[in-house]
Amino acid sequence: MPVAHVALPVPLPRTFDYLLPDSMSAKAGCRVTVPFGKQQRVGIVVSVSDKSELPLNELKSVVEVLDSEPVYSTSTWRLLLWAADYYHHPIGDVLFHALPIMLRQGKSASHAPMWYWFATEQGQAVDINSLKRSQKQQQALAALRQGKIWRHQVDELEVSETALQALRKKGLSELASEAPALYDWRESFSVSGDRLRLNTEQATAVGAIHSASDHFSAWLLAGVTGSGKTEVYLSVLENVLAQGKQALVMVPEIGLTPQTIARFRERFNAPVEVLHSGLNDSERLSAWLKAKNGEAAIVIGTRSSLFTPFKNLGVIVIDEEHDSSYKQQEGWRYHARDLAVYRAHSEQIPIILGSATPALETLHNVRQRKYHMLRLTRRAGNARPAIQHVLDLKGQQVQAGLAPALITRMRQHLQAGNQVILFLNRRGFSPALLCHDCGWIAECPRCDHYYTFHQAQRHLRCHHCDSQRPVPRQCPSCGSTHIVPVGLGTEQLEQALGPFFPDVPISRIDRDTTSRKGALEQQLAEVHRGGARILIGTQMLAKGHHFPDVTLVALLDVDGALFSADFRSAERFAQLYTQVAGRAGRAGKQGEVVLQTHHPEHPLLQTLLHKGYDAFAEQALAERQTMQLPPWTSHVIIRAEDHNNQQAPLFLQQLRNLLQASPLVDNQLWILGPVPALAPKRGGRFRWQILLQHPSRIRLQHIVSGTLALINTLPEARKVKWVLDVDPIEG
Repeated sequence: MPVAHVALPVPLPRTFDYLLPDSMSAKAGCRVTVPFGKQQRVGIVVSVSDKSELPLNELKSVVEVLDSEPVYSTSTWRLLLWAADYYHHPIGDVLFHALPIMLRQGKSASHAPMWYWFATEQGQAVDINSLKRSQKQQQALAALRQGKIWRHQVDELEVSETALQALRKKGLSELASEAPALYDWRESFSVSGDRLRLNTEQATAVGAIHSASDHFSAWLLAGVTGSGKTEVYLSVLENVLAQGKQALVMVPEIGLTPQTIARFRERFNAPVEVLHSGLNDSERLSAWLKAKNGEAAIVIGTRSSLFTPFKNLGVIVIDEEHDSSYKQQEGWRYHARDLAVYRAHSEQIPIILGSATPALETLHNVRQRKYHMLRLTRRAGNARPAIQHVLDLKGQQVQAGLAPALITRMRQHLQAGNQVILFLNRRGFSPALLCHDCGWIAECPRCDHYYTFHQAQRHLRCHHCDSQRPVPRQCPSCGSTHIVPVGLGTEQLEQALGPFFPDVPISRIDRDTTSRKGALEQQLAEVHRGGARILIGTQMLAKGHHFPDVTLVALLDVDGALFSADFRSAERFAQLYTQVAGRAGRAGKQGEVVLQTHHPEHPLLQTLLHKGYDAFAEQALAERQTMQLPPWTSHVIIRAEDHNNQQAPLFLQQLRNLLQASPLVDNQLWILGPVPALAPKRGGRFRWQILLQHPSRIRLQHIVSGTLALINTLPEARKVKWVLDVDPIEG
């Protein structure tokens, strides 16, 4: 009897063997129901053979095969198997991560049937006047005699569902279903809406990508903010869709780009599906199926949209490819950008990586001639580069976080009828609550971080583990009632600006004000109508938004980013500054950028202000090479957590000893740790880590694979929670 090797969504790096009865057949990638413990679980068939490591008489049988064909496309299946191996993550978890929730639950992997009412033979023949006692039944039967009525049309046709059910009891009507017809957008594909004329650089980029459309090629589209990268995407997609192929467009966070989505829908007379966490389960499954069946021409989505199956994928676009949102930070820690490149190579299609501030890893791949560089150096239309200023805060009388010179500049821009953005990457009212008498500070007992004070809700919230508590009436240390907020957050800034600009509408855009569905779109619409003149926001405002009337952008508190222990912090700040500054002066108006700091002489600021991001990136890559840091080497971090701060470091020390004794290890492997993580306590657990560094990615993979096979033999392995992070972006 055949043996099905089945992956289950459990944290074990293995498959489970089940007998496949003669009455059943299953292919790799099909879902099955199997007994697991005392319950039945949905699993994925990874392979079928005639062998098992266990005696066949000890194996249980598959209960049901749910699919006649694999639910994964061939390329997606290949991608997932490779990714499970590369990231050393349990295959079952990886395969289930790529499926919509309803498919994980065993629901049908096809569109739900469409139900309709129709008149039976008796209903067609009966004298309609025999129903004169029920006018609604007469109306319903008369409508049915004209043709079938789809169930979703009952209300709009003003036909009574109750009357239809009554006719059914009399044998005059009946319900039936049919599979929905597939919509072929290719038959009527066209381009509509406003089309901007491409400049020379844009046209060159589109032509280069189009010339390589029949094979794999990776293109870094490095364009200054406002240079028209989206117009290049649209022109490339026009060529792809005209060939009857589909496109995947990935964005860091779907809520941040409603304008971008609207541009795609306005440009193409073809279905555009959006995949993101805000969809309900049935909406997500519907979009997923439309892509798989070829009904969706374009799919726009966040990180997990990478695993969407397509009938005929022609191009992948990764917008803002540098953004850290593409890296999953919990569970399976994959990087969607890197996997997207693998998928494009597997499907032999082009991939476009777009950014004004490319990741150093991406620039390194250009240097290594793995990717091609396309530059857009001119801002679109008549937009001019913004004028940049540094305000030295030393000795300044700062009010509401603003230097007097900045307040003056704000008034000048507002009086000219323009808008102003104030960037402060710290939401809440203030980052801490302090007792003025004894110095006590409200600290999260589950993390090594202070609570953030949110005045509107009158509570304290930890932005690391999301725990909350009411604001204390008195100091728990000394009993004083003199408890005051310390530091500045976006909520406090919004409140403090009122006296300075009493007649100016202010809009705050951060996670707190945009958590409700549709809230961000409403706020952005208000901004574009000119209803808000001062915009206060966190990094949400830095990503992809086009505000034509914004002429002044100010960064209020950047000093913390200049002195971080994380070697990637300089890159992140350079990207953030460049992106935020790019919001100013995008529609022919002269823009200004003001940066407030106590350290105007800092080398990073000087490089960014006087030479720009490209010069910073060249300098940073040279420094990374000297220090032998990524992308010149590869990293793997193994993190362990415990509740007593003892077992995690002991486990990692045992792991280090195991590594050092391994015959796989060579003298090029560098091991750092065990050391406390940068955030040493979170959610009530103490966090430790060791870092593995090697100049060869392949060699490091072999070392990790060989070590993982032995890790569960360590005495402390079952006493801690441990995770492995390949190519980490957080230290």
